[in-house]
Amino acid sequence: MNLQQELNKTSGFKNLELLAQQVVEGFISGMHKSPFHGFSAEFAEHKIYNSGESTKHIDWKLFAKTDKLYTKKYEEETNLRCHIIIDNSSSMHYPEVANLSLENLNKIGFSALATASLMNILKKQRDAIGLSIYSDTYDFYAPEKGSERHHQLLLNALDTAVTTKRSNKKTDTYTYLHQIAEKIKRRSLIFLFTDMFQDGVADEQLFEALQHLKYNKHEVILFHVFDAQKELQFDFDNKPKRFIDVESGEHIDIYADTVQENYQKAVSDYFSQLKMKCAQYKIKYVAADINENFEKILLTYLVERQKFA
Repeated sequence: MNLQQELNKTSGFKNLELLAQQVVEGFISGMHKSPFHGFSAEFAEHKIYNSGESTKHIDWKLFAKTDKLYTKKYEEETNLRCHIIIDNSSSMHYPEVANLSLENLNKIGFSALATASLMNILKKQRDAIGLSIYSDTYDFYAPEKGSERHHQLLLNALDTAVTTKRSNKKTDTYTYLHQIAEKIKRRSLIFLFTDMFQDGVADEQLFEALQHLKYNKHEVILFHVFDAQKELQFDFDNKPKRFIDVESGEHIDIYADTVQENYQKAVSDYFSQLKMKCAQYKIKYVAADINENFEKILLTYLVERQKFA
């Protein structure tokens, strides 16, 4: 690595794989009231028992705890392909974080750790996972595979994404979602992590690209990543501040209180429109506030996986 590359590096996670394991273990241990209680590496998942099916695989221990009948679907029955897409534009690196940790995340850090946690579960399930990372270029692509070598390759790509500074990197979601859609040939579960800041791109164009991802009966889940405190509530002290567009470099000097009310309304309206558009195009919308834990992300995966089977 040369000097310029070194200067472009920031501090990332000390051990992304270990953190992901902690996230998943904490999530599973907190699921004692969930129908997914028996989730483990021994089998792929539970599904609701339907009258007339064989009782061979009913989980009687789970029945004793939930009073509901679930059967175990084993690995060979539920081979899943999952492709995760991450927006890595400059806005995703907000806010600036010196050392990423579970308690201190920016948007790209949240997306990377969420992805690593999903990878941890998919690895337990022996499922195939692929990864795409884009900004104004197609930064990384790997097709769906399930090997340990492939798993480490994806972890390294995630680490590179969070530790490399992104100066004035805009988002070309429209172009690269179309390209990614062309690459995914077999039916897959597709997760997209993005803050949905698309400068100069009409909503119709953006959702046209998202619709392309649904081709070949793919299931598409949009994780809308944002910092609710800053980007939704605009919670800044009322001192003169310079707000800089990290993708264009443009700036404005204002007192936060003078624009907070109008800002909140504009952003809230935009978020509501996104939800409505996703419903219209039959894309699952999940609000992903980086100040919250990963339960919503992982639970969404479990629910969608059952629907996908």
